Order: sequence, then structure tokens, then C-alpha cells
Amino acid sequence: MPKPLPVIELASAGGACCAPLADAPLTAEQAEDLAVRLKAIADPTRLRLLSLMLASPGMQACTCDLTEPLGLTQPTITHHLRKLTAAGLVVPERRVGNFTYYRVVSDALTGLAAILAPVTA
Repeated sequence: MPKPLPVIELASAGGACCAPLADAPLTAEQAEDLAVRLKAIADPTRLRLLSLMLASPGMQACTCDLTEPLGLTQPTITHHLRKLTAAGLVVPERRVGNFTYYRVVSDALTGLAAILAPVTA
């Protein structure tokens, strides 16, 4: 499994990835990291997974609760969640038995939004 990428955070929140695209050009490394995250959310199933988790209490959900709303099998859901995890957008937590809950990393989504936001005059 690929190593998870560091979370993109807002510079004002103490972390730093890169300035908004309109402020400064990205380095090659920053562009690569950003592209991985954007590719992860460019999939309709992954967008729906994020939406379901964001709408759930604690912005989290068990894989077992995500199969029915999406009409997909548990292995397919797990595949997509692993992609989101590798991109640093969700984090897994194994709980009692074989249940794994995934929680949205809200700072990662906020960071993406801040990087993509156009400069307002």
C-alpha cells in the first residue's frame, strides 16, 4: 500500500504545503502531491464516499455502512477508501472485531480549497 501523503494544511493553521495557485507557482514536488489528492477526489465514487462521511456524525463511517448507499461490494468500497487514505483525505481506525471506520481529515479538504481558491480583488 502506498505511503500516505502529508496533510495539506493552511499556512495560517500552522502547516504549510503551498500558497494558493494564484499567488505563486507550485514546485514540481508540490504539484505532484496536489495532483495525487485531486486525482483521488476526481472519481465519482470517492466523491460520494466523502459526501456520505461528511454528512455522518463525526464525519466518519464504517465500511459496512457505505456499501448499501453506493450499491457496491465491501471490497470495492475498501479499494476506494484506501485511495482516499493514501491521498491523506481520510484516516482509518480499526474498532472492535473487523470493523474499520474512516474519518474525513477536514484540514486536508480545507487546504485543498484554499490552494484552489482564486484571488479575489
